[in-house]
Amino acid sequence: MDVTEFRKRCKEMADFIADYYENVDSLPPMSSVQPGYLYPLIPHEAPEDPESFEDIQRDIETKIMPGMMHWQSSNFFGWFPSSGSFPAMLGDMVSSMFSIIGFNWVCSPAATELETVVMDWLGKLIGLDSRFMSIKEDGTEGDGGGVIQGTASEAQIVVMIAAREMAFDRLKSYGMSDNDIDMARHTFVAYFSDQTHSAGQKGANIIGCQARIIPSDANFRLTKCALQAAIIKDRQDGFIPFFVCATFGTTNTAAIDDLCGIADVAESEHLWLHIDAAYAGAALACPEFRPLARGIERAHSFNLNAHKWMLTNFDCSALWVADSTHLLNALSIEREYLPKVKGATNFVKDYRNWELPLGRRFRSLKLWFVMRMYGASGIRAYIRNNVEQAKWLETQLVEDGRFEIMAPVVFGLVVFRVKASIIAGNDHDVNWTNAELVRRINDDGRVFLVGTNIRGVEVLRPSIGSTFGTSENTALLVKVIKECTTKVIAEYN
Repeated sequence: MDVTEFRKRCKEMADFIADYYENVDSLPPMSSVQPGYLYPLIPHEAPEDPESFEDIQRDIETKIMPGMMHWQSSNFFGWFPSSGSFPAMLGDMVSSMFSIIGFNWVCSPAATELETVVMDWLGKLIGLDSRFMSIKEDGTEGDGGGVIQGTASEAQIVVMIAAREMAFDRLKSYGMSDNDIDMARHTFVAYFSDQTHSAGQKGANIIGCQARIIPSDANFRLTKCALQAAIIKDRQDGFIPFFVCATFGTTNTAAIDDLCGIADVAESEHLWLHIDAAYAGAALACPEFRPLARGIERAHSFNLNAHKWMLTNFDCSALWVADSTHLLNALSIEREYLPKVKGATNFVKDYRNWELPLGRRFRSLKLWFVMRMYGASGIRAYIRNNVEQAKWLETQLVEDGRFEIMAPVVFGLVVFRVKASIIAGNDHDVNWTNAELVRRINDDGRVFLVGTNIRGVEVLRPSIGSTFGTSENTALLVKVIKECTTKVIAEYN
């Protein structure tokens, strides 16, 4: 493919993408294919000779499209949003044009410096404390800073490694030898609640520490008292607490942990405090939500996924640390083929030392496009509209009389179930009815949502966050929920 053909095909692909977005709401959000559907439809070896663009395009439409879950449909209410946008796509196109491997400043100075600037932009937009900024107000370099990771899971692992390094330094200050510390690694303990994302457990598995899962309270929150009690017991049993993850907007219910109380414990017990705000952190762009996040200014690290609820195509997970010292000590490895810049300035960061991979894409471009083309006002309007729609959905469900809300509706997530009193049966029957309702709604094909189980109770949890969704889509969701509920209850009774 030469430049002339590339120009032609890009225009065709732009039309294809635009057509998709104009019509995606008319498609069932959930794919109906069965596992293994694709293998018989495509050759079992790569082609020996080049194939035409037309053939590839035809296969996308006839073979790939049927197996796609349409996350960008305004009728997609599953998990959490993947709120892509056209500005982000344009940024991704430019990133693909450059196709760099930006492991340090020398590789492409603009890639490093734009990430530094844009992460400070985003940090200020959501009201992060100045400790998390790369550049101070006077233009000098700060101790902290932001970096774009691939996912919140990667961010979790990175800060757990940094936390372990901080713990090593503290133990050395107590007189422990390197050998003694190595022997004690398996006694290190990281703390999570039973509502923390699975990334916490995975991070513990990867770095080889203990993961202590603490029961949440009646509001699904990790509390100061529960954390303190767990730490006291672990210290008595010879373990070494070193890390705690608090969540601002849990996956199951969007609950907010006791951030201030957890910060108190982290400070007194010398733990690294990480705030996982992968979903709800974007809401902090709206000042009215910031009182809910008191305590994050005391954290060692903070993470939100711009690819969830901030109009930026996957992947773009924003991580900030208040002090990069332990992170760099843990992850910096020098080689002769990785040149360092002499006379380093504030903007010369080797972001390869802020993450697990060496190579990295120019991801800050798409975030830059989004923040410039939407502006802070556009981002806030998008988030507030989603919250308003979620509140309206909550009202409709309550007024119907057959449903109960299972967790406070604070952001764009609504957790509910059919009331037990509506079903003439035991707890098993109630759970079966609600699980069946999820299946019926998705089989209906007009909307898609997911259910979950909280403490043995089956619930539904539609999440509102589509980039192009309107009140009409939320109204359709209500209509489908009510119709399917009527059918399931009638069949059960």
